[in-house]
Amino acid sequence: MWQYYWIFLIAILFCAVLAGNASRKVNSTFRALNDVPTSSRMTGYDTATRLLRANGVRDISVGRVKGALSDHYHPTKKIVNLSESVYGNDSVAAVAVAAHEIGHVMQKKKGYVFYKLRSALVTVTNIGSRLALPLVLFGLILDLFVMGTQNSDLGFYLAIGGVALYGLSTLFALVTLPVEYDASRRAKKMLVKEGILTEEELPYADKMLDAAAQTYLASLLVSLVYFLRFAVWVMLLFGRNRRD
Repeated sequence: MWQYYWIFLIAILFCAVLAGNASRKVNSTFRALNDVPTSSRMTGYDTATRLLRANGVRDISVGRVKGALSDHYHPTKKIVNLSESVYGNDSVAAVAVAAHEIGHVMQKKKGYVFYKLRSALVTVTNIGSRLALPLVLFGLILDLFVMGTQNSDLGFYLAIGGVALYGLSTLFALVTLPVEYDASRRAKKMLVKEGILTEEELPYADKMLDAAAQTYLASLLVSLVYFLRFAVWVMLLFGRNRRD
């Protein structure tokens, strides 16, 4: 049994290093490109508002939030929040990040299937993460009390249900990947079309958006490792219980 813990410990450490490197790369790339002004001299706020108007979006506002790279689109509040380092900055990095958030706005407007799926998963994923462990523990208790009866597998099936609920977070991370990559694709297309970036400046935006995408890939790998560890733990727990 201990060999499984060593395997997952090594996997978790590897993913932690990968996630840390991805996060550092995003920040270092942003700092480097933060010194590269756009020829259009448009700020993150200017970029967001122009792209919204150019795409016929009139019911979304643009706000400012504290923090570094804390930019996000809040669909229920109908606002795109840009971080302080992006809002009033006219660098290539700032406009790329701002355009990426407008990419999410366009996904919602156009009914992009993965965006709709991710939105639908938010609530069930939050509920599933809270119910997963209690369901496994309840299944284990039930398994102990009904062992040897005709319903002896009921507790195990409940625990498997808990594992499935836990896995919703991994599914959410998986669905997030195409959502983020598509938002970046839309962003780059809009930036050139509206004259905010030139073709020569686009590779810089590519570098910024690609670095950000790596953080979501790292998050998926971390989530997958934790899910597999949880699933193996449940299997071993019930297997040992039956041997006992």
